[in-house]
Amino acid sequence: MARPPGVSELTLKGCTRCGACVDSCPETILRLAPDGVMLNPEAGECTFCGKCAASCPETVFAETVFVDNDHMAHEMGHVMQISARCFVEAGISCMTCRDACPQEAISMKPRVGGPFLPLLDAAACTGCAACSSVCPAGAIDAVRKDVSYA
Repeated sequence: MARPPGVSELTLKGCTRCGACVDSCPETILRLAPDGVMLNPEAGECTFCGKCAASCPETVFAETVFVDNDHMAHEMGHVMQISARCFVEAGISCMTCRDACPQEAISMKPRVGGPFLPLLDAAACTGCAACSSVCPAGAIDAVRKDVSYA
């Protein structure tokens, strides 16, 4: 399950589900799950503005370092992963995910006799979900960073 920047399984235990972070998110991509706050990757892109962390009355969000007034420096506990539901599996050309990625973590590999294949660089992915929210096939999911990407 995708969590906002700075939220870990350990800090999530302090979530009282008050909804302050959900209400403060300008992108409206957060929601409350039974175990606490979660990021809804299909709803839009996280801009790392830090308003969710700033509004939380508990210690759910790990210490954050603000780069400037608009952005914070903190990682997500997940990255995005392109699944077999991608249109290229059906022979349909699509580059929406590549075009949407602000980190340019998705490249397109040419193939003979078929559409370009999207390749996601997990090391460059911030987990912002810009790609997932625009994917017409719903083929991009959040996965924990500690999984194998081979």
